[in-house]
Amino acid sequence: MKDILLVDKPIGITSFDVIRILRRQTGIRKMGHAGTLDPLASGLMIIGINQGTKKLTKFIGLSKVYEAEILLGKKTTTGDLEGDVTEEKEVGNITKKQIEKVLKEITGKIELPVPIYSAVKQKGQPLYKRVRKGESVKPPIKTMEIQWIKLKKFSKTTLSIELEVSSGTYIRSIAEEIGKRLNLPATLSDLKRTRIGNFSLAKARQLE
Repeated sequence: MKDILLVDKPIGITSFDVIRILRRQTGIRKMGHAGTLDPLASGLMIIGINQGTKKLTKFIGLSKVYEAEILLGKKTTTGDLEGDVTEEKEVGNITKKQIEKVLKEITGKIELPVPIYSAVKQKGQPLYKRVRKGESVKPPIKTMEIQWIKLKKFSKTTLSIELEVSSGTYIRSIAEEIGKRLNLPATLSDLKRTRIGNFSLAKARQLE
């Protein structure tokens, strides 16, 4: 068996569930991954097996390509459809020109708040754990980088985009920022990772 596997994670399971499934299928315990995907996200994960686990650190910093859908008119606690709705607003007429202007404005390095439901640590604990304890959390601001971003299609309430970002960039934060610049609440409604560096989803195996 190869020491590096490309796997297509389905929606609805965690990144560690992927490891658990592969361990059960292969009987191999020494296994890790080069970057998580949220349960509601799908797509490419790089899995290291046995000696391959030592190679994972060089993959973590690679840029990533995503296909994303953004729901306009609603904002949630988590930045995706898993959370509770915190704000709603009627969506008026938005033009392609307006959307493309916003996408152009956010291309490059941009400072955005990290989602409060994330594993970023604050006071020694992941943010999501502090939130779940009922603690008041102010999300840290982080420099993220969008290398390119393009509009694929849009309807009155949904934008479909494709983008390449640097490692550590949160697509949920980008979705909310796009909404903010359109004067609307927004949340990420679908996310698929299609590339990590030169590794492509097209070469990934399906989980059985």
